[in-house]
Amino acid sequence: MNLPPEFQKRPLTLGDWIISVLVTKIPLIGFIMLIVWAVDSNTEQSKANWAKSELIVKLIGFAIAVIIISIIGFGVFANFADEIDWSQID
Repeated sequence: MNLPPEFQKRPLTLGDWIISVLVTKIPLIGFIMLIVWAVDSNTEQSKANWAKSELIVKLIGFAIAVIIISIIGFGVFANFADEIDWSQID
């Protein structure tokens, strides 16, 4: 019986997915592994798609965090700038 190549591979097991998720929880190594899994041609297609989606979600979260921290930082700076008597600074 001739099956298409995508059906000849064994599916990822629950243990494979648990290990993958645990590896991604390691701060810097997890991000690097997501990149590797997303671009490596030897990675299972479902795992590559999962890694790409995780990267997108993490980058969106990072961008939102940077925006929020910037808004708070500018607000704090503006508050301190109003309290400084700039005429006394040489």
